[in-house]
Amino acid sequence: MPLKTSRRIFLKSSALVGLAPGLIPEPSGADALFALKQKETGLVFLFQGDSITDGNRGRNTDPNHIMGHGYAYSIASRIGADFPDLAFSFYNRGISGNKITDLQKRWQPDTLALKPDVLSILIGINDTAAAINKPAEATTPEQFEIIYRSLLDECRRANPDTLFVLGIPFVYPVGSRKDNWERWQSDTQSRQVAIRKLSVEFNAVVVDYPAILDKAISGKSIDYWVWDGIHPTVFAHELMAREWIQQVSHRLKFLRKYKRSF
Repeated sequence: MPLKTSRRIFLKSSALVGLAPGLIPEPSGADALFALKQKETGLVFLFQGDSITDGNRGRNTDPNHIMGHGYAYSIASRIGADFPDLAFSFYNRGISGNKITDLQKRWQPDTLALKPDVLSILIGINDTAAAINKPAEATTPEQFEIIYRSLLDECRRANPDTLFVLGIPFVYPVGSRKDNWERWQSDTQSRQVAIRKLSVEFNAVVVDYPAILDKAISGKSIDYWVWDGIHPTVFAHELMAREWIQQVSHRLKFLRKYKRSF
């Protein structure tokens, strides 16, 4: 039977792969051949979010700066270099300072219009910042969840086979974050819970950035990784990129080549 997979068929079959890290056997023999034939061309990867995703990206078509200098750049550069024949496209539409309501306002031109096959989102820490510093502009965690769900619903209606990759936001007691730390921590945790709930509803990949950063700071001071409590250093962006690839590799088989690389 010929395996002429479309992007839709590819992502559907990918979604059947188990989610638990370490439980995915490496393909071999006939399985390896099947995985090879499942490699799809032309997938569109879109990274959405706030300043952590933005990474001071370019606002024009200059390919030297278009992905910014954060984790999205590291992911795109690695995958693009290793799979040039698969004709993937990568977009970064993160905007510094964005809250979930800002993302909602630009969802059509900056997400739906790009028709992503793989949509990666990291949002929420500016919603927490607003709740603490500008309550009139803030959403509650419940409102945050409702809006976030509506955005995923719109994307799913446009393309039922979109693979969602939901990043968990984080905050650490560094710099001004030490002030009102209990509020920073509590509100961020509430939004983390909402995102985990949505990941189950939408069969999304979860990238638990706080977990890898918690592990990293056990061996090195927090500000080596997250310099102001919110924004990663270049070293932490690399950890985030590695974790993103490892988790998404459970759903996109061609990424399994990296499983023993990190």
